[in-house]
Amino acid sequence: MAVNLLKRFTNSPKALVFTYLLLILVSGILYWLFEDGKSPGDAVWWAVVTASTVGYGDSYPLTWQGRILAGFLISVMVLFVIPLITAHFASKLIVDNDAFQHEEQEEIKNQLRQIRAIVERLAPADAAPAGAALDAVEARVDRDR
Repeated sequence: MAVNLLKRFTNSPKALVFTYLLLILVSGILYWLFEDGKSPGDAVWWAVVTASTVGYGDSYPLTWQGRILAGFLISVMVLFVIPLITAHFASKLIVDNDAFQHEEQEEIKNQLRQIRAIVERLAPADAAPAGAALDAVEARVDRDR
């Protein structure tokens, strides 16, 4: 179940954006609770700046809870969110236009079966070597799928 949830999360740009915004909001609220004297707007600004790893230095945590939160937020962004966004865009750019579609593969396999039947009818004694070659081609079509 966790694997399916992770696949859904990583393959859905909407889920990724929602999670990013939720992470910013939760981090901002926690920062606001941990750090005295910060407004909610300042806390959300801190979360955005910290999550983007820009870190202007205009606001930084003074409490140990805030520092742990900052470390967690930076780690999650650098190790998970940014790589997922990059991988999503990269996967959209990498498209194999030469790859056979399922229907094309099935058609090729059917044509190979027809060719095998014709070869076996025409030369039964010599059909074994030709049949082996056709088996190899059919195996390659299955592997490339």
